[in-house]
Amino acid sequence: MPSSIPRSAGRTVARSAAVSAVVAAALAAGLLAGSTNAAAEDAAGVRIHDIQGTTRVSPLVGQQVSGVTGIVTGVRTYGSRGFWIQDPEGDGNPATSEGLFVFTSSVPTVAVGDAVSLSGTVTEYVPGGLTSGNQSLTQLSKPVVTVVSQGNPVPAPVTISSWSVPDAYTPEGDPAAAGSINGLTLKPRTYALDYYESLEGTNVRIGSSRVVGATDPYSELWVTVKPWENRNRRGGTVYGSYESQNTGRLQIQSLTPVAQQPFPKANVGDRLTGTTEGPLDFNQFGGYTLTARTLGTVVDRGLERESTDKQQRNELAVATYNVENLDPTDPQEKFDALAKAVVANLASPDILALEEIQDNNGAKNDGTVAADQTVKKFTDAIVAAGGPAYEWRSVDPENNKDGGEPGGNIRQVFLFNPERVSFTDRAATDPSSATGVTGRKGHAALTVSPGRIDPSNTAWESSRKPLAGEFVFRGRTVFVIANHFGSKGGDESIVSHHQPPARSSEAKRLLQAQSVNGFVKQLLAVEKQADVLVVGDINDFEFSGTTKALTDGGALYPAVKSLPRSERYSYVYQGNSQVLDQILTSPGVRHFDYDSVHINAEFADQDSDHDPQVVRFRP
Repeated sequence: MPSSIPRSAGRTVARSAAVSAVVAAALAAGLLAGSTNAAAEDAAGVRIHDIQGTTRVSPLVGQQVSGVTGIVTGVRTYGSRGFWIQDPEGDGNPATSEGLFVFTSSVPTVAVGDAVSLSGTVTEYVPGGLTSGNQSLTQLSKPVVTVVSQGNPVPAPVTISSWSVPDAYTPEGDPAAAGSINGLTLKPRTYALDYYESLEGTNVRIGSSRVVGATDPYSELWVTVKPWENRNRRGGTVYGSYESQNTGRLQIQSLTPVAQQPFPKANVGDRLTGTTEGPLDFNQFGGYTLTARTLGTVVDRGLERESTDKQQRNELAVATYNVENLDPTDPQEKFDALAKAVVANLASPDILALEEIQDNNGAKNDGTVAADQTVKKFTDAIVAAGGPAYEWRSVDPENNKDGGEPGGNIRQVFLFNPERVSFTDRAATDPSSATGVTGRKGHAALTVSPGRIDPSNTAWESSRKPLAGEFVFRGRTVFVIANHFGSKGGDESIVSHHQPPARSSEAKRLLQAQSVNGFVKQLLAVEKQADVLVVGDINDFEFSGTTKALTDGGALYPAVKSLPRSERYSYVYQGNSQVLDQILTSPGVRHFDYDSVHINAEFADQDSDHDPQVVRFRP
């Protein structure tokens, strides 16, 4: 993932005990609009649109209501158990939803088509908690349900399509409410997020749509209802800036448990054909989600994994690959698949910087930090796949000091083909020692190789320290700096009630970028035309402040920008094809070929969640 919000198997756990506390805290903090003396009132005979109101927060939040009627449009028997109801008549106001989720916590006893009358408490549930920044889901909690009749027709679905979803994404947040859009009156004909919110809980449908996010381990996929919105040639939807959101994206889940009906496997570019219909939900891990009562059919469009060109004899090929927490306890099949990709898809690069190499016993938290067994198992698999006998260099981290999975001690590792490249070993080091820059006969050199850059800088606290190495190719020195910047964990999502959303993790990556940029400038101050490559999982976009800080003063150029805009991506998150992995080049690297090799991010079957990057040039 963009190293963003982690998910667990219990992601839609029961929540009734927490709802009242969340609402009470939210009302006290002014984060949700609503009556603060609601407990003293009991609203009788209200309709669903009265509960939903014209903003994101119910005007009746916290109140007891009774006589709420509707037709059951969907039943969820797993995870966050409950059902949806809808008023088949409505009030004709496009800003008020006619659907509502009823949270039961236990398996509901109603069926689709039941006409029901309800009483309960109006609550606003914030998936992920108040500090997540997520919007809230208006729902009825602790319900008392009376089935009035059965077998009624489900209210006709609202069709979500390219013409119904506005091109503008969201209004600006209200400055008087700390940038929140919660209290703003919905404008569903103007803003996409307002449009989706106006349909919260409503029975909706989509027609045949292109898959833009492959089926994941949680049995969900992403489609777009806007066929040409930032489309790339492989079928994805490219995320090109903070200001140009892809409004047609929609997450798809199924109301049928996987044990009863397997969820379809889809890759980016496939088609979800026919009709997909069900209530529109809001959750922590995707925002607005069509929870399908009727799920369309996936048509395979034959997406193939890419292979890069082989470097020529006088070209140096340098690659970076996040291998996603690789350790010896992983099945041999993972090592073999990653090795095959190195040989067949990456054309056996001369230098390969790996991210997320774990120690010799993986997540077992016993103080082990060495990773020689992990690397040997990988390099052996590469040889078995027909690749070169790579040698390797790295610096073991201090135990549990570099973030990542506790006990795993992830780090960057250099692999290099000794038949093509030599490594300059200079002075043994420990994880707390810093490498520096010196001059040797008018040429830049590292004081320690391999060595860590600026490891005592607070920018690298609980984060992977950059690994610098000095290589020689055909008599020319090349400096490679392997990175794995801080994750996006803690950032608010793009469907946050704060608009623009808070991206708190950027502060750390900005400092990390400044640290690396400063080191590169030291190299260039000694040797202006030095060949320097900054590679790795930068965990940030090519248009981000992080990338701008890395390139400050012209020290580096983000090589991904040499590609057409539609081809700039290494990761797919929530249906957005985006850049996280990068290779940046110094001014001395004048001519190069760059390739983002798409072998993972667009596929349901992945060896890693990242696509590797390769650059070829003549030093």
